Amino acid sequence: MNIAISNTSEKPIYQQIFEQISAQILKGELESGYSLPPIRQAAVELHVSIITVKKAWEELERCGLIYTVTGKGCFVTELSSGEMLRKRNEMILKQMTVDTSYYKSFGLTLEEVVELMKEIY
Repeated sequence: MNIAISNTSEKPIYQQIFEQISAQILKGELESGYSLPPIRQAAVELHVSIITVKKAWEELERCGLIYTVTGKGCFVTELSSGEMLRKRNEMILKQMTVDTSYYKSFGLTLEEVVELMKEIY
């Protein structure tokens, strides 16, 4: 598990952790059954509060990407490739909806957004 926290990002730290771990799961970098570090250990390693890590783990569990076994820890859920694709697309569409609203606030057309995306992609 590899996580890079940006203290200058507008995104809350728990969201950064959630997004990076969920991306690693959905890309297959963290396989089903992988044991996430305990919340306290992750908080120490990432130099963040326990509450921040707990919130990220709760969001991962709410999305069905991890599950908790009482007394044993949190583990990556076993997902079929179809389920992984569906969850990935759901997350991407959610973010794209937010981004699209931002672009529309500038009066950009779809064509302009596509051209800008092509430049940075």
